[in-house]
Amino acid sequence: MSSKRQHVECVNTKEKKKKKKTSEETAHLSAAVEDEEVKSAVKEAWSRKTHYSHGDVELDCHPFPHCIIKNFIRNETFVENLQRELMGLNFHEKSNDLYKFKQSDDLKKRTDPHITGLRSALFGRFRSWLGEVLDVELEPTVDISCARYEYTDVLLCHDDELEGRRVAFILYLVPPWQSSDGGTLDLYSTNSDFQPQSIVKSLVPSWNTLLLFEVSPVSFHQVSEVLSQDKCRLSMSGWFHGPSLERPPRHIEPPIPRNPHLPRDETLLLEWVNPVYLDISYQEQIQEEFEDSSEIQLKDFLKEEKFKQVSEALRRTEIQWMRRGPANKRYYDVASLETWPQCVSACWELLHSEAFFLLLSNFTGLRLHYLCPADDDDDDENKDEKTEKKEQGDGEATGSSTESIAAAAAATNKSKDSELSTPQCCGELRRWSHGGYTLLHDGEAARAEYALDLVLPFGCADWQSEFGGYTCYVANEEDEELLTVYPEDNSLALVYRDKETLKFVKHVNHKSCCDSASREFYDFSFVYYE
Repeated sequence: MSSKRQHVECVNTKEKKKKKKTSEETAHLSAAVEDEEVKSAVKEAWSRKTHYSHGDVELDCHPFPHCIIKNFIRNETFVENLQRELMGLNFHEKSNDLYKFKQSDDLKKRTDPHITGLRSALFGRFRSWLGEVLDVELEPTVDISCARYEYTDVLLCHDDELEGRRVAFILYLVPPWQSSDGGTLDLYSTNSDFQPQSIVKSLVPSWNTLLLFEVSPVSFHQVSEVLSQDKCRLSMSGWFHGPSLERPPRHIEPPIPRNPHLPRDETLLLEWVNPVYLDISYQEQIQEEFEDSSEIQLKDFLKEEKFKQVSEALRRTEIQWMRRGPANKRYYDVASLETWPQCVSACWELLHSEAFFLLLSNFTGLRLHYLCPADDDDDDENKDEKTEKKEQGDGEATGSSTESIAAAAAATNKSKDSELSTPQCCGELRRWSHGGYTLLHDGEAARAEYALDLVLPFGCADWQSEFGGYTCYVANEEDEELLTVYPEDNSLALVYRDKETLKFVKHVNHKSCCDSASREFYDFSFVYYE
């Protein structure tokens, strides 16, 4: 009896396996892929980096080789069922410095009949076809997922390079789509340093169209922000793995020049800074709070009349703004120094001044001035000595701020001789509008060091957090955000970061201008080094 039951269970198991095996729907690919003459012609054109077009297949090599195959799957019903299966998947919100969209889990092990069928066709017959076209042996590694891009979703400029990736592909399953809907695949030209220069081609997504390109040092591209509020840009994408193309040495960007403070006394502080921040007892409170959290925002920092004066001046047409790139690192406007109105230059001078360096020292406890206590003065065993020195007027965080600055100025030369390093800063005046961002990148991580970041925004009274444009701090090689600083008018943001902390400005999205009011704001962005 038991042996009979075992036999029945065995038969049932075989039937289940058989059913599972036959549940896969076959994806019949474009006839062009089966055509030997087309394959030979694409192979020759790709090797020669020349243009080729025949029927549903087009190869273009500007700015880098990419191939488009329309009507990639022959059976329209298959494509519709594939779309239905994909829309039924669980999607996860993905958001960091580089992108914002919804992504499915890895499709490698999905058993849905049409997803399985397409996966088999892509990494079976089509992988063989592509390997012959490129004259390279592609690995059977399955690397594929599904992405949904909806309103304001974006994937910013990058080159896709990662060990093992040889060819990237995207299969579009979109409704009728126009360039005005956004979501185009933008291809960048590159300069002699292999850095992205400008968008030279934009490819509009099209139903049942496969696009693929070779991953290389110049394959910079982006998915432009989706502007349509009622369409979903659905696609399957991934990579065929194989031997990577040779990569030249990575370009190292020259750092922004740093400068020591300008020899300006406390007169600047009295002229520009809200008097409450010049009170030494209040400075001590600020320092206590800053030392606890390594960040602080000082609201109404500038005197109201000075803030209004600079805000109005920044909107003047005579200021020349220049786009700062490259797009794989940043995209925003910086003001040309020679065109600044006088009050803007004066504010810049304030942030560069010796008096301001000392004020920052009092706010943060950092050694941003020659007369600031050394680190070992902060040890518990030296607290009594430190207190005694302060009472004698040797420490700047005692008495009035202006008196301490005057004393510091008188002793600067002597201090310079005894100090091993000179506190320095670098900064720029930035304009943020739709499309602006900064990205984390390898060069920044390699050069990371202890520093104090300062941001002072103007013109963001009606700015909302959903617009983007805020600064995020993250731990190196981790996605979790440690801190987010939102732009706020006349609010001085100070953040002290260590070597393992990086920052980026989140992409300013279409919501900032969707009501026909094209919003923008400005900020002074400085970094101070001990």
